Amino acid sequence: MTDEAELKRRTAELLAAHPPATTGRGDFLKARFDAGLAWVHYPEGLGGLGAPRSLQAVVDTELEAAGAPDNDPRRIGIGLGMAAPTILRYGTEEQKQQYLRPLWTGEEVWCQLFSEPGAGSDLAALGTRAVREGDAWVVNGQKVWTSSAHVARWAILIARTDPGVPKHAGITYFICDMTDPGVEVRPLRQITGEAEFNEVFLTDVRIPDSRRLGEVGDGWRVAQTTLNNERVAIGGMRLPREGGMIGPVSKTWRERPELRTHDLHQRLLKLWVEAEVARLTGERLRQQLTVGQPGPEGAGMKLAFARLNQEISGLEVELLGEEGLLYDDWTMRRPELVDFTGRDAGYRYLRSKGNSIEGGTSEVLLNIVAERVLGLPSEPRTDKDVAWKDLAR
Repeated sequence: MTDEAELKRRTAELLAAHPPATTGRGDFLKARFDAGLAWVHYPEGLGGLGAPRSLQAVVDTELEAAGAPDNDPRRIGIGLGMAAPTILRYGTEEQKQQYLRPLWTGEEVWCQLFSEPGAGSDLAALGTRAVREGDAWVVNGQKVWTSSAHVARWAILIARTDPGVPKHAGITYFICDMTDPGVEVRPLRQITGEAEFNEVFLTDVRIPDSRRLGEVGDGWRVAQTTLNNERVAIGGMRLPREGGMIGPVSKTWRERPELRTHDLHQRLLKLWVEAEVARLTGERLRQQLTVGQPGPEGAGMKLAFARLNQEISGLEVELLGEEGLLYDDWTMRRPELVDFTGRDAGYRYLRSKGNSIEGGTSEVLLNIVAERVLGLPSEPRTDKDVAWKDLAR
């Protein structure tokens, strides 16, 4: 069994064979993956050692102290947090060998082709079609709100393969090559002026059946693994005390006493406590993940993340007064990732509005918490047993 001492020994061997000071970043990350020290809870040969997930911190601490490079997890967050766990659970051995290593090392960026113009909150109503032609599937449709599509090589995609059954039953899960003919990515300009999101048009895109994840028609079940991991990745990220949105406003409060009022002080104290409670709850959630798969509890964390970001950024704008209304850059940029804390208060206020939409709308997540965590009765669903082709659209 791989224990803490064994992991430290293996980490020391990695550092001795590939000194970070003289080894290229890419070469070091590949060597780390091959040594089983990428994600230690994954199986041997796939970047892990089959060790308890809780021991990952042992490796990370040793490597950080040695000045080793990381894999820029924010840049490749969709691959790490959503695609990888789904491939690990449902992928064939060939798929795992092909995709997991370049995903973890950051050689290949991933995006998520789930939401559609008519199927966002009600994702199971999606209309993108995949029709079987021999050993391939021909896909036609449109996806929207796709982060990183403009830089991604691969995408996780769900499409309708059987319109004659109820909407949840006729969906299949695929891996789509974003460089294939028929894949068109268009920017979506946001309220911040940026275009980190995209809409993606799929026109006669041919996906080999070898890139299907799970069984035909079982895509909704496969997608639940992705969605549960997504919500944990968004709402349960590891933060230090005063990490995230609460950090900049707390810093401003300490450094700018002339801005303080009693009312703002009381609101800041309340939000600081709530942010700390959310941070500690996230730690507990990650501890639960060490012994199993993420469940619906991640929806609660993502709900708290969205609400706190919006309230904290609103408080920051009020605290700064006229200065808080300033916004430094309205040019349409195409960032690879979102930087909440490295910009001004006006940016944080505007960007946080999307937090209650991305990764599942707050209204949908409230239903998930009510039904799957609290055990409350489900809302009436009149379309549950109706074939998708017969639904009103």
